[in-house]
Amino acid sequence: MSIRLPIKFARAAVSAAMLAGLAMTVVCASADRVAAQSYPDRRITFVVPYPAGGATDVSARLLASKLSEAWKQTVVVENKSGGGGVVGNDYVAKAAPDGYTVLVAITQIIQAPSLIAKLPYDVFKDLAPVTQVGLSTVVLVVPKAQPIKSVKELIDHAKANPGKVPYGSFGNATTSHLYGELLKKNAGIEMTHIPYRGAAPLLNDLLNNTVTAGFIDLTTGGAQIAAGKIRALAVGGEKRRTQLPDVPTLAELGFPGFEAEGWVGVFVPAGTPKDIVTKLSAELARIIASPEGIAGLEAVSLMPVGGTAEAFEAALRRDTARWADVVKATGVKSE
Repeated sequence: MSIRLPIKFARAAVSAAMLAGLAMTVVCASADRVAAQSYPDRRITFVVPYPAGGATDVSARLLASKLSEAWKQTVVVENKSGGGGVVGNDYVAKAAPDGYTVLVAITQIIQAPSLIAKLPYDVFKDLAPVTQVGLSTVVLVVPKAQPIKSVKELIDHAKANPGKVPYGSFGNATTSHLYGELLKKNAGIEMTHIPYRGAAPLLNDLLNNTVTAGFIDLTTGGAQIAAGKIRALAVGGEKRRTQLPDVPTLAELGFPGFEAEGWVGVFVPAGTPKDIVTKLSAELARIIASPEGIAGLEAVSLMPVGGTAEAFEAALRRDTARWADVVKATGVKSE
């Protein structure tokens, strides 16, 4: 049997519940502000889900060093590699949401949902974006020994030798692999994919003319491009790069889908107080935009970005859709 309260008592109960909810919101907001004011009061750990030495690791160490100087607090970098980044990403996704465990990740984190059947975390539910550090450009190159001088000449060569032209990437289901398969589809050509265990061995084989072409990141291949030992034909992304002003984008050449590109970005576990996220985001964005930050990131051929957590989240959602379209178009799957 249900009991109906008089209207005035029902209204009073609703008002009391609303006031209690409002009070709880105020208490939580106050607690967040207090936490942000005292943050950081102990060591911060930057987790890099890849081995030491790469552009992600170098940029993480640059940010950690400058953040430590600014906040007078210890900031360490921990490399937790494995699973193509999944191990380190998952570690931070399950860490305490207090701002003391920070993830420095790459584009793989939003490509993975389209490439891997089951992930132990959801990037939008289990992680919170902080700031986008910089863009990492992938370049289509050929060895100096190859007579190919343009993308058109590469395509003509591939059409004349179907299935006999090997191209290299820095790994299966990576950005460079996706770029290669997308070019094949858009140009109507057949090239044989040679996946390497990283960009360094790919670069070695490009220098030795073992593969006809390759999609390599500018961080790894920039010096050899500048030295004329490998030849840049085109770059990914929406705009040409200042380091390669005469090299067109693939979009300029009439090949759509290459606007999405690689990047390095910072995350914290979901549920981290917003005031802490804002404080960390603002300080990292300041470091990225500083002369030292710009010089340090450009030294590893990253184009500095920075910006707010909200701007990074918008970029994440845009790029997630872009990469999902690329994966669908190419049919690439992670092994």
